[in-house]
Amino acid sequence: MGRVTLTNLRKMKAEQNKIAMLTAYDASFSHVLEQSKVDVILVGDSLGMVIQGQESTLSVTVDEMIYHTQNVARGSEKVFIIADLPFMSYANAEQAIHNAAQLMTSDGAQMVKLEGGGAIIEEIVRELTERDIPVCGHLGLLPQSEHRLSNYQSQEWSEQAIQKLLEDAKGLQQAGAEMVVLACVPARVGAQITAELTIPVIGFGAGRGCDGQVLILYDMLGIIPGKRPRFSHDFLAETGAISAAVSKYVDDVKSGDFPSLDQQY
Repeated sequence: MGRVTLTNLRKMKAEQNKIAMLTAYDASFSHVLEQSKVDVILVGDSLGMVIQGQESTLSVTVDEMIYHTQNVARGSEKVFIIADLPFMSYANAEQAIHNAAQLMTSDGAQMVKLEGGGAIIEEIVRELTERDIPVCGHLGLLPQSEHRLSNYQSQEWSEQAIQKLLEDAKGLQQAGAEMVVLACVPARVGAQITAELTIPVIGFGAGRGCDGQVLILYDMLGIIPGKRPRFSHDFLAETGAISAAVSKYVDDVKSGDFPSLDQQY
């Protein structure tokens, strides 16, 4: 059996089977995640903070993303792999195509993720998907714009802001995006967008109504200094072993036990 495919992920949404996603940045953790039945690994530009010790994600380069994505691919055979396009690596369609192609053709990613919505981003998504480069959107809290990934804050969401978010999500889907990550939005908004889109919607602090969940691996293992985001959970403290912690996360996502009502906005 080969890697999980977009067809598999779309079927999971249609059949209301939750998708379990975690970040990873190397072969060893990639292997652990695969053995623990994680569906999708996100090679996030969060590596700038959790691996490199930077204050934000902004300094991460395309070459560094390629390097870590290749490592993750070497450690797994079945998981679907998404790689972030880092800050200012998709300022225009030509640049996005070049950098996404590098991530896709280096024996690494099956999909690239980029942040934001609106006309400019939608055009970039359209250009990528027309060239058979699968795209995952990212809406809500945008780390590349916020400058501080560790300081997760739920915004004040007016009805106008919620409508704009929904329009952006639909715009990404219409442009050809095959998946969307919603970060740090109220649970009712996550559920509404999930119901109105035909593509999988993955929640990152967006409530249990999403099609799946993603956490930063080091957060859910409790090994990042400082305050853990309220929507995360220390699965390692609960289970006592890394593989057991990841398996518990997967089980809780699949059953709907994670996130709990206390772990959403």
